[in-house]
Amino acid sequence: MALCPYLNSSMMLSKPKHPTASFCPLDFPNSQHLSSSLSFIASPIGGVKSVSRRCRQTNQRCSLILASMDNPKKPLKIMISGAPASGKGTQCELITSKYDLVHVAAGDLLRAEVTAGSENGKQAKEYMEKGQLVPDKIVVMMVKDRLSQPDSNEKGWLLDGYPRSSSQATALQAFGFRPDLFILLEVPEEILVDRVVGRRLDPVTGRIYHLTYSPPETEEIAARLTQRFDDTEERVKLRLQTHNQNVESVLSLFEDITVKVDGSLPKEDVFAKIDSALSNLIEQKKTTMLAT
Repeated sequence: MALCPYLNSSMMLSKPKHPTASFCPLDFPNSQHLSSSLSFIASPIGGVKSVSRRCRQTNQRCSLILASMDNPKKPLKIMISGAPASGKGTQCELITSKYDLVHVAAGDLLRAEVTAGSENGKQAKEYMEKGQLVPDKIVVMMVKDRLSQPDSNEKGWLLDGYPRSSSQATALQAFGFRPDLFILLEVPEEILVDRVVGRRLDPVTGRIYHLTYSPPETEEIAARLTQRFDDTEERVKLRLQTHNQNVESVLSLFEDITVKVDGSLPKEDVFAKIDSALSNLIEQKKTTMLAT
């Protein structure tokens, strides 16, 4: 084991493999080994910060290793896209549950801003009351503000169904928001149409049912279910056409970080593929941090 010039014999590990060996952070291949070893010597030399300070005076690599200990986890930044009824909502719940990411859905965000009466919400409401689409610049600002919040910075974020166009994606990147991974759920059109046409809403609980795949539990619930006006075969095909056109332009910007997943599989299988991609991403981040 190499000797660290700033550590003397009084700073030896309490249970060294070799009685005469001193400890140097550079001898440890990763931050986990370094962290466990530092716990033995924190008291004699004034803690991890003292080791960090001394090592930064002598070796840049040592400094970077210790810095990775201070911030062992770089938050994930994920975007997920999928056509209507692709199962995106279900997968977002599973992802946020396991990885504790901040779930940001542009539609929910828009409605919340309007309800809260924020400046962005007031502007959006003016367009909505006129039956007009809310301009990209307003929605982008809402998303940008939400992704800038402390919880998003600390925990990481999952941006749901946004951006929907290359202009929106470009605007977000201009603010410094680029994902680590772009997940696209792919489902054949005939399956999507079947899912949408059979979809029903419980106006009391807000729960979504499907007449075939997830029927209501009781006749009482079945009697009060409603269908969205645009959940018809004709309208859903138009929506799918628009989605397909828009998603291609977005994919062109994130082609190198896109993972396509078959959304027609059972939800558990879909999540298993997403989970594998996210786990690999986390390992890559750790490897990159230790290699720098």
